[in-house]
Amino acid sequence: MSNGAIATGQEPVRLCLLAGKIMLQSGAETYRVEDTMSRMATAMGLVSSHSSVTPTMIIFQSGETEPAKLVRIADRTTDLQKVSAVNDVSRKLSSGDLSVAVAHQMLIEIDLSTHAYPVFLQITGAAIASGCFTLMFKGSFPDFIPGVLCGGLAFSAFILFHRLVKVKFFAEFTASLLVGLLAMLLVTLGIGVSLDKIIIGSVMPLVPGLVITNAVRDLMAGHLVSGLSRGAEAFLTAFAIGAGIAVMFTFF
Repeated sequence: MSNGAIATGQEPVRLCLLAGKIMLQSGAETYRVEDTMSRMATAMGLVSSHSSVTPTMIIFQSGETEPAKLVRIADRTTDLQKVSAVNDVSRKLSSGDLSVAVAHQMLIEIDLSTHAYPVFLQITGAAIASGCFTLMFKGSFPDFIPGVLCGGLAFSAFILFHRLVKVKFFAEFTASLLVGLLAMLLVTLGIGVSLDKIIIGSVMPLVPGLVITNAVRDLMAGHLVSGLSRGAEAFLTAFAIGAGIAVMFTFF
């Protein structure tokens, strides 16, 4: 390869693992992570590399006789800007526009960067989106404000409980339960009209849309383990939301 793309030792392995870790933690599909790692490895002279990626771990082997390396993925979020940035580094490395050392430094900066909006802005966006979803699901205009209040509460509760207890199911269940209680209270007070439309619109920010999409795309690409595991994650989220609303209707 030209322009200093070839590297020796463990640096290419660390580079590929770091790129895969960033992409997987940021919401990239499994097949995209494997393809990016493969292209970067080829660009650095590792023509016989192998990788196996699931939503919770990455296994990478630089050659037939080399030991395999494993990276555990504990937390996953949605940051497509990081996915795009890693893809850009991969393309420049493959074309010879970047050296391995510069590419590694760029990936470290991408990994340390934070693109998430402030929590207050996230809650505000979720609240407004919930009100709009309430109207989209044929709720009346008096239901818009209750939808905004319930959606803001749902997202706030999800963030709070997810920080307190690192169990996403519990956070989603509690958030949906609080949505149901507040929606029922508002309708009882005459502030809202359609209880069902308010609840449906308010829980929409919690719905795992990206996880479902990635599950389908992984299955279509032949990554059955990753597709099924992402599908199970989406099912558990949907079950937590439904269970929270069901408990509210059952006991209140």
